[in-house]
Parts: sequence; C-alpha cells; structure tokens
Amino acid sequence: MPRFPAGFELAEALTAAARELHGTATPEDTMHTAVTLAVRLLPDAEHADISEIQRGGRLRSLAWTDETVRFAAEPRQGGRGGHTPHPDWERLWTTPVVRTDDSEADGGGNALSGLGLRSALSLRLRADRRRLTVLTAYARKPQAFDEDATRIGRLFTAHVSLALDSATVREQLTEAMRTRDLIGQATGILMERLDIDAAGAFESLVKASQRENVKLRDLARRIVDANSGTGGRGVTER
Repeated sequence: MPRFPAGFELAEALTAAARELHGTATPEDTMHTAVTLAVRLLPDAEHADISEIQRGGRLRSLAWTDETVRFAAEPRQGGRGGHTPHPDWERLWTTPVVRTDDSEADGGGNALSGLGLRSALSLRLRADRRRLTVLTAYARKPQAFDEDATRIGRLFTAHVSLALDSATVREQLTEAMRTRDLIGQATGILMERLDIDAAGAFESLVKASQRENVKLRDLARRIVDANSGTGGRGVTER
C-alpha cells in the first residue's frame, strides 16, 4: 500500500472510504466494511479488527478481516470470556491512540506475539465508563506503523465513528417503526377480541405488560403470533 502524501490523494481516498462506510445498512455492516478499508488505507497494515474492551480487560471481537485476528472472539480455555487483551490496550481508557511497535520487545508471551503479530495500531472509536470500541490494525513486522500511519488512522476512524453513529440511529429508527406497527396490530386484535376501543385496547396491553413483567413489544409480538396461528399466549382479559 503506498503512503499517502498530505494532499489530494489522501483526501480522495478518505472521501471514497467515507462514501463506502455511509452506504452500509447496519452497524455490523459498517464495522465489517471499516476493517476491510483499514487494511487498504493504512500503510503496512495486514489485518484489522474492531473490538469491544470492557473494564477489567475482557475483550470481544465485533468485526475482523480474517481468522488471524479473530482470536479475541474465541473463549478462553476453561474460562468465561474472551482472551486478555494486549497490555498496551489498557492505555486506551486514557488516550485515543495506542501504538505497539514490537510485541516481542519484552520477551513476547502476549496475545499479539503469540499470533506472530509484531505491530499494532489501536484507535478508539467509542468510549463510555464501562466499555471501549476500538479499531486495530496489525502487521507481522515490528515498527510497521509510524506517525503518518497514525495520522491517517485517526482521520479514517473519525469517518468510521460518524458512519457507525448514523447506522446505529437508522437501525434504532427502523426498530422503532417496527415496534409501532407491531403494537398497532396487537391493539387492533384486542379491539376485536375484547370489543373495546383503541384506547382501551392499548391500556389493556400496557396493564398486561406490567402484570407479566414483559416488554410491551414482546407482548405485542406474542399476541400477533398467537392470532396468526404461530403459537404463544395472548391477552384474554383486561
């Protein structure tokens, strides 16, 4: 991958990447597109993944370019969760970028050196008090990522973060529309079944949700499924 100068070529590449990222339909699609683009954009990058790092060090892979970096999603043998992250990744709680120049510098024995990955460039995408979402590029040679790669990585992850936020909002709006339609169908079924008006049917649905400690959406789906003959229990009383 050629190095981009600080001019038109880099801007053009990032613009094309942004278009591709914003053309994705779901957050999962956005992340899988992002890791593929990271390998294409970042000089010397051979693999990439997006991981969620939780307080306490647990790590879960959300997207990856290949099986080499899917290790983070595999359960620890005899344990409850993912592998322990490389120690440098703890620094991502306080800084947006962490660069590992050589995972074998202190004798190896960590998650990266065990996979033959000598260099890593980790860039924070999202952060809250409990978890981080991080995009990491990897290379098999030491000191693969310099200041230019870091600069390109930060520009790229800014686009990834925006696209991921947009995809998340679209997904939430789509789910809200589906939920509204589902509740509307359930309300109509109750109006006919209980011979009540729309307000009474909705009130009956809410009360049943509270009584059974079930989300309104899930109860509505149960009623619709029961009415269509796919099974489940409905609301039979007010």
